[in-house]
Amino acid sequence: MSDEPSRNPLPFEPSQKRKKKSQSPAKPVANKAKAKSPAKPDQPKASTPESMTIPDQVSKRMVRRMALLCGIPTALGMLSFVVSYLAVVNLEIELPNVAVVLVSMGFFGLGVLGLTYGVLSASWEEDSPGTLLGWQEFTTNLGRLTSAWREAREAKKS
Repeated sequence: MSDEPSRNPLPFEPSQKRKKKSQSPAKPVANKAKAKSPAKPDQPKASTPESMTIPDQVSKRMVRRMALLCGIPTALGMLSFVVSYLAVVNLEIELPNVAVVLVSMGFFGLGVLGLTYGVLSASWEEDSPGTLLGWQEFTTNLGRLTSAWREAREAKKS
């Protein structure tokens, strides 16, 4: 399998892959001069917690999408109970309990899918706001997520 095509890393992606810790105990350094040797310039810098955080602009973009795509179906799910109650009491319509539960569960399920789509359809690039529906960003971000899962699974096996 070939390496992932070259792309610009996101601001909150770690700059290097994690290496497994060796299970053998660490050997003490005999010479203190070797212990204090400066880092080699060809080695990538270790990622800091600040470099791995999601930028504020990107997180706000994600939250807006999640609130819209999850909030509306969830509100409709709760509203379905109220509407069905009013239909049974005021209009004297006989609604089966199963129908009310299935409708509300459908709306709540759409809310869960809206959370996922809200995060993945937001542009993860700080400078790019993305598109209105976010389908291109969704496919890009889902590809990044699945490749990260594959790499983690392969690293776990070896």
